[in-house]
Amino acid sequence: MSKLFDKLKEAERERQAKAAEDTTELRSRIEAERAGAPFLVLRDGEGAQRIVALADDRPTRLSIGRNPSNDVNLPWDEEVSRLHAELERIGGEWTISDDGLSRNGTFVNGSRIGGRVRLRDGDVIRAGATSIAYRRPAAAELSSPTHVGVPRVSRDDLPATQRQVLVALARPFKHNEFAAPASNGQIAEELHLSVDAVKAHLRMLFQRFGIEDLPPNQKRSRLVAEALQTGVVTVRDL
Repeated sequence: MSKLFDKLKEAERERQAKAAEDTTELRSRIEAERAGAPFLVLRDGEGAQRIVALADDRPTRLSIGRNPSNDVNLPWDEEVSRLHAELERIGGEWTISDDGLSRNGTFVNGSRIGGRVRLRDGDVIRAGATSIAYRRPAAAELSSPTHVGVPRVSRDDLPATQRQVLVALARPFKHNEFAAPASNGQIAEELHLSVDAVKAHLRMLFQRFGIEDLPPNQKRSRLVAEALQTGVVTVRDL
């Protein structure tokens, strides 16, 4: 009985440590989003999250590779070449190129690149076995329409069910920096609502946050970003 109790205590300690780690990582990503500058998110050989800021004070050209001297070094990944690829800021936009530097190629969103490719917010770079997410928070601001007179939304402004829908929409981001917002079906199942009810609540949320005119493929991710950045949804909620 004593051994079982010790095992249960150890399992609970591990669970709490993992929860604390997840919270810290998500908080770091939110802080990077709020800073507004582009950044990279990846995991090292031990699974720990790394964030690489691409602020204006950084050099305009950064190297990616296994050699520790690289700006973005991936020494744990044997599939990565010593000098694998290069990032370069051109005209305010970050680009990536391989130009035959790597043995195994460099991929963006699953497609092997040839020459130079402009990076867009949400792109996933793969070098060897390592995935690297490119985030450009300011891109969402630039692409969104101007909404004059849209008030800042606070936690207290939302009815309980709308806020539950918003939390469920954002929940996948707690453990995975490459996550996509929860689907309508997933939200409906979690909250015991109909899919039509979820859609109706989301339409109202899009209006409340002033993003109803964004393209459909951008609304959900932008809503999650707005909710996390404004504190309407917090790490603890997820």
